[in-house]
Amino acid sequence: MRRRFGLALLLTLVSASVHALTPDEIIAVLKDPVHSTGNVADAVEEATGARGWMNSDMKPILDTKMVGRAATALMRPVLRNDGRKYPNHHLEILDQAEPGTVLVYVMQDAPDIAAMGNLMATTAKVRGLAGVVIDGAVRDITEIRQIGLPVWSRRVSPATSVGRMVSVDKQIPVMCGGIEVHPGDYLVADADGVVVVPQGAADRVVEFLGQYADKEARMLPIIQEKKSILKAIEIYNRY
Repeated sequence: MRRRFGLALLLTLVSASVHALTPDEIIAVLKDPVHSTGNVADAVEEATGARGWMNSDMKPILDTKMVGRAATALMRPVLRNDGRKYPNHHLEILDQAEPGTVLVYVMQDAPDIAAMGNLMATTAKVRGLAGVVIDGAVRDITEIRQIGLPVWSRRVSPATSVGRMVSVDKQIPVMCGGIEVHPGDYLVADADGVVVVPQGAADRVVEFLGQYADKEARMLPIIQEKKSILKAIEIYNRY
């Protein structure tokens, strides 16, 4: 729980009363430290009726927060004797994504194969991408930590995708960490995990985040005075 009502949130709530939020406004709210990843997960569930948090084996290699909009790519296993030439959708999206984008790579049926190493991480960093989420593995994590690129993955593995995986498509809906991710959805990630905010529900998620922040700011003094969370919950029904 947090003590303050973030400035970005206050400005956005005023804006929301007169027009739909812009992507930049939504990202500003999601980046505000007042909104924990846990609260974002709660807001997505309340807004959509479905969970938005990825499976708990999606782990970061850096202790940081990441917020951005998704660009997706899907890869699948291929036989080593398959001589056909496949497009490099996963590299194309890396070279094409706008600054601030979160790359979402799905290694279909291959969680122990690395989708990214230091060269791709360097490319993502110099292009100004917000980070990468991988339903699969990452490698070269010592170098990637030095590069400073935020990456979340299900595994860490030295196994290369070259000769083992081929690109299927890019900028399509994918299942990543148990959650469907569409291009343009918002991703929020930190040490607690990764949450997907569907773009069609983002305004409602922001609204609920404002309510949570207000309630928590009012609950903390009660908890501190009464030394009881139950007394605060009686009034605000939030924990």
